[in-house]
Amino acid sequence: MPANHTTGTHMSAPAPVSRPLWQRLLFRRLKFLGALIVLLGLLLGGVYLFAPQWLLDGMTARQAMVAHVEKHSLQVGDVRWSYYEGGSGPTLVLLHGLDADKSVWLPVAGELTAHFHLLIPDLPGWGESSPVGPDAAVTIEAQAVRLRDFLQALQVQRFMLVGHSMGGAVAGVYAAEYPEHVASLVLIDSYGLKMNENAFARAALAGHDPFVPDNREQLARSLALVFKHPPAIPGRLADVLVQRNQHRRGFIERSFDALREPAEYLSVQHRLDQLQLPVLGVWCKDDQVMDISALDSLRNGLAHAPDISTSVLTGCNHMPQLERPSETARILSGFALSH
Repeated sequence: MPANHTTGTHMSAPAPVSRPLWQRLLFRRLKFLGALIVLLGLLLGGVYLFAPQWLLDGMTARQAMVAHVEKHSLQVGDVRWSYYEGGSGPTLVLLHGLDADKSVWLPVAGELTAHFHLLIPDLPGWGESSPVGPDAAVTIEAQAVRLRDFLQALQVQRFMLVGHSMGGAVAGVYAAEYPEHVASLVLIDSYGLKMNENAFARAALAGHDPFVPDNREQLARSLALVFKHPPAIPGRLADVLVQRNQHRRGFIERSFDALREPAEYLSVQHRLDQLQLPVLGVWCKDDQVMDISALDSLRNGLAHAPDISTSVLTGCNHMPQLERPSETARILSGFALSH
């Protein structure tokens, strides 16, 4: 008899459920973005380790873009000036201090360009402006003469002149010697005025320059001298700042030595009676570099100024434009609009 064969139903595995098209596209896009983020992370890590100056320059360029200023250059005599310009309205000229450059004004510039036309130069020898010759004077008066030539080349007719620290001394001497185009003057934690001797002044007069760091630790001490709350700078970026400082070390030392002379550290004090324009003094209450007693010297010495204003800021040391940018911008705006 033939064998019986049982015929069974073949049970096949269920077909995989296909994801909707939108899910597949989203998954692919997320994979692409993830790979891109990893690639960018590796790229930025490589730049940070091997070319940190590019990262620092990129950060500064972004700040300038946010502040609505553009970088320009102009040859005037033997100096190639680098400067920011932007905004519209009354003109404000902003001068930086010793061992600084035009970028220190970017946080303030971002709050001013909506109402003012800004010119923010690197003074000769600093930042991206070309250095002066080894035999050229680096005094406050010499820099004021160079600033006059620069502003004349730009045909700036009327402006408020603002100077911080060493830039304040240049601004004060400029306003006294070339007053015809200066509408008003603002001195911020300015050098060039008589003040009570503090630890920084004693060290400076003894020839100790804290602004030529050779390593990260010395840079940190320099920052602690001028900031109430020193910024945390990543190590490789700190290395760039140290290297840039060392690159212009000779010029820094020449300038620092020149500024230790009485004619220099009293350069504005000796010209206060020449100032016949509105003057504003702005100081950080806890300035460890330029003692706030200089503000009294400014007020008491302005015999012929038609208007004398002062403003004292708290929560900052020697760099109010970086530690208190909004307050600094508000003070500058109010003074500019009232004059």
